[in-house]
Amino acid sequence: MRRFINYFLSGFLIVAPIGLTIYILYALLHWLDDLFAGLSFDVPGLGLVVAVVLITGVGFVAKSFLVRPFLIITERLLHRTPLVSIIYSSLKDLFDAFVGDNQKFNRPVLVRLSATEQTFKMGFVTQPTMAAIHRDDLLAVYFPHSYNFSGELVLVPIQNITYLDLPSSEVMKFIVSGGVSRLS
Repeated sequence: MRRFINYFLSGFLIVAPIGLTIYILYALLHWLDDLFAGLSFDVPGLGLVVAVVLITGVGFVAKSFLVRPFLIITERLLHRTPLVSIIYSSLKDLFDAFVGDNQKFNRPVLVRLSATEQTFKMGFVTQPTMAAIHRDDLLAVYFPHSYNFSGELVLVPIQNITYLDLPSSEVMKFIVSGGVSRLS
């Protein structure tokens, strides 16, 4: 019985994120198309086009110096609201890590995994020092997994790090593709 439950939970952890992602995308596209269903013509995908235009418009307005104070106040309010702050800050940090002004995966490195072997792994420095845990000799390196949206954080001795003079996007593509894409 225990083995059955373990298999079920393993399967659930694989199927649930994929299924929810597909459902959310389908529901979003269906909802966007339904917004324009009352029109005398039916254009599949019109909702998606309008959403892209609206999001781009919001981005344009958000860059305005008049709107900036309102966004700062709203963000402070979200950070102070219980439960909402956890969700908002986690999502904001995740999006900021990949896009925007505060990209976290901008320092690609080659890490020697063992002092005795010639085995290396590519990753990204996310924290240049671990002084907070009184380990100045370590830094935090994130290793994305291939063909997956996950990874692992490893604290690595500084002497095992070699900074790569390559674009972060190329290194990320190389890692996520399992080494199939070319590094330029």
